[in-house]
Order: sequence, then structure tokens, then C-alpha cells
Amino acid sequence: MLKRTALIAAHQQSGARLIDFGGWEMPVQYTSITDEHLAVRNAAGIFDISHMGEVTVSGAGAAEFLNRTLTNDLRKLASGQGQYTLMCNERGGVIDDLYAYRLSADVYLLIINASRIEPDVAWLQAQAAKFSGGELNLTDASHHYAAIAVQGPKVKEFINQCVPGASASVFKVEAVTGLKKNQIAGFHLEHHNVLAARTGYTGEDGFEILGPDSAIQHLWDKILTVGAPFGVRPCGLGARDTLRTEVCYPLYGHELDEQTTPIEAGLGFFVALDKGEFTGRAVLADQKANGVKKKLVAFKMTDKSAPPRPHYPIWADGRGVGIVTSGTQSPSLNVGIGLGYVPPEWAKVDTKIEIEIRGKRCAAVVVAKPIYKANPSSA
Repeated sequence: MLKRTALIAAHQQSGARLIDFGGWEMPVQYTSITDEHLAVRNAAGIFDISHMGEVTVSGAGAAEFLNRTLTNDLRKLASGQGQYTLMCNERGGVIDDLYAYRLSADVYLLIINASRIEPDVAWLQAQAAKFSGGELNLTDASHHYAAIAVQGPKVKEFINQCVPGASASVFKVEAVTGLKKNQIAGFHLEHHNVLAARTGYTGEDGFEILGPDSAIQHLWDKILTVGAPFGVRPCGLGARDTLRTEVCYPLYGHELDEQTTPIEAGLGFFVALDKGEFTGRAVLADQKANGVKKKLVAFKMTDKSAPPRPHYPIWADGRGVGIVTSGTQSPSLNVGIGLGYVPPEWAKVDTKIEIEIRGKRCAAVVVAKPIYKANPSSA
């Protein structure tokens, strides 16, 4: 039996095509992936992200525990701030990539990938059992929250009408648009409390909003009504994937897994080697100093071809050198694009490679990340 989010009725009424996504019945598209993608790039789109997981970590030892367990430096966060970070095993392999928010002095909220809720919680509990640095409370709060993401350059023009008024908790702002990138605050909405963060997975400005089922159901409908004159439309997982691929955001199970490190994935910026000991640090420090055997590259197709897809072989110099992890036809650029792992000697920008598509090797070139550069005004 597939799990369903609180917004399933809204998806059905909107004529969404629903698929099994990691055990969840989720909309892959409503009209077309291209239309939904371009709505986000040019106007606004709303996504159901209720399948994502939420874990609260609190207590006097919470900050120290998380700083030993995650790669980024949590000490940089004031209340109301968040950061992208990763959770690694002892070999430096990625258990998950996630967002960590500081809600108050000793309370943190982790937003984790839907497919990783059980392994993440099990890993955190195992690490907590060995921790002796002070009081620590760990709660899987995934069932307490529904969530949406509303993304695109026009969102800031109507979101204050949908989540009205000043913040009520976490961080003081006069309106939801007062939040800066990676900030989070609590707001009153329809007799409920919701959390709104200025974050997203598309490369555009926007907000991710978490709250009880009824509040998020109300907000979904209100955003579609209030945002209609601004071009907002519901968007599925198909557009979410093409949007994040254009800006080279990794997807767990594609670019990241327990055999791949953040350094290999080009995410060294989010690894704070100078903060002290944390799980996986020794391997990551060695890779930073001495190099890696594989690197994640972005590429564009230079010949006309069918779109590249995950698991397609990457060729260079007449031999197979790597594998595509994500690939699609870019709706913004109208060209085949993708991400994949190759040895460092094939990772330099402008390196000519080939992608094997349906048995035929097609010309491509390694390009700088991101492949698509969002509007300068984007957060």
C-alpha cells in the first residue's frame, strides 16, 4: 500500500499523473514537465514535499552531537538560520544530504530525504547511544508535518497574502518575504503554527513551508488562487528533477550514496574540516589533501540526440570512463544535459566526452556548474 500525503485529493482533482516514488503516491506531472518547469523559471510553481522527513534534535548536547554527526559547522547558525549539510559514515560515504535549521538555542530541525527516513533515524539513534556530551532528545517528527515548496521569481509578489503578518516564533520578521536565503521563522496560519524557510531545490527564489495537514491543505489552495494572476501552477516530481539537474543540485541515490563522498560529489564547501572531529572526517581530509579517484561533472550534449539518462555509459578516448547519474532534456536550454562521475583527468571544463545513448556514442562536453544560471535576483 503506497503512502499518501495530505494533498492527495488536491492532486487527484487537478488531474495529476501519480506514480510510486519511494513508496509514496506522488504527482509526477499535472500538464507537462516542460510547462511546469518553465512556470518555475519564469513565474511560480508549487510542489508537494510532504514526503520529506523531519527530525528534531534538542537538549544541551544537541549542537555538539550534530556537529560530530554532520559535515557542515552548526556553530555558524544563529536561531532562525539553516544550512545544507551531509551525514556520512566512517568511510566518508554519504548516508544522506539534508538541511539543518536552528529553531532556538538547543533545538534543531533536520529535513531529510523521503527515501532515507528509516536509515537516517536508525543511524542518528545509534550515534546518540554512544554520545555522552550532555542531554539529547531525538524525535522522528515526519508524521507531524505536511509540506510544500513554492518556487519562482514571482513568488515574492504574492506569498505575503498567503502567509500574512509578522512571524510569531523562531526569528523576527515583519513578513514572510523578510526572510533571507536559508532563514526560517514560525507564522500563525488558520489557527495553526507553520514554519516557513527561504530555501528550495530549483535554483530559483522561493519558500518551503511545513505545518499540520489542514494548514498545508489550506495553503495549497490559497497559493493557487492568490498566485493565479502571477502564473503559479502545481508542479510534479518531473519538473522538480529537471529544475534541480539544470542547477546541478544532487539527488540522493543518483549523485550521492553510501559509497560516494561529498568531496567526490564536489560538495567540499559543505564539509568543515576545521571544526574538529566528526564521522568520516579522516577520509574526507585525506581526499581533500590528496585528491579523489572520481569526480562529479556536469555536461551538455553537443550533437542532436535523445536525452541522456541515468546509468548511460560515459566514454572518452575510445573507452568507457564513467557513468551518467542524472540526465534529461533541459527545458530552459533546449539541449540534453546531465551529471556523471568520471576520473579526474576527464573532469576539466571543456573536456570532450561521449554519452552512450541507446547503443550509439553521442558527443558531449564537460561544462561548469551550474549548467543553467538562474536570474540574478534569485535567492
